[in-house]
Amino acid sequence: MVTMRSRYKRDPHLVSAFIERFAIALSEAGFPRMPARVFAGLLATDSGRLTAADLAALLQVSPAAISGAVRYLAQINLASREREPRSRRDYYRVHDDVWYEAIARREQVLTRWERSLREGIEVLGGDTAAGSRMAETLAFFEFLQKELPLMLKKWRGHKVKLQARSSNPLDPVDAKPLARRSLSRRFRGRQRLGV
Repeated sequence: MVTMRSRYKRDPHLVSAFIERFAIALSEAGFPRMPARVFAGLLATDSGRLTAADLAALLQVSPAAISGAVRYLAQINLASREREPRSRRDYYRVHDDVWYEAIARREQVLTRWERSLREGIEVLGGDTAAGSRMAETLAFFEFLQKELPLMLKKWRGHKVKLQARSSNPLDPVDAKPLARRSLSRRFRGRQRLGV
């Protein structure tokens, strides 16, 4: 099993179980299974960076399975391949702003989809049932295109606030009080409801 250097002691079996559960959640949302496992494995490391051999050991799969998975993750901008100077080893990295970047890049995909949908409406006829479905889908994507930049801007502002609260907002030690407060609020709310 890959050792994950950290100042926190982690049970490797619990980490492995978490990786598998998160990968299943991603798969249920449409992610291919092996890329989901690799992505979850990278997210679960402090460095966010592992070699193919490290990933293969962590996930107990062949290096060939890792290769295909990271190629998929690179295509959708959720991971990248790096090489250190004078090294023959490739490292696969998930970046800290991975979700922000992935969502921001969706804008290009939405533009292509909108173009195709307009063509579909023209071909199918705007006054047909199929054309109406295409028009509604186009309207939804246009709405997303309009709202996405505002949402990403809001996230950047929210992230700045999170960073102001803590020198390292991703530090589990700093995150625990926030998590406890959130849990205690939920518990108090359930008590009021009699749950």
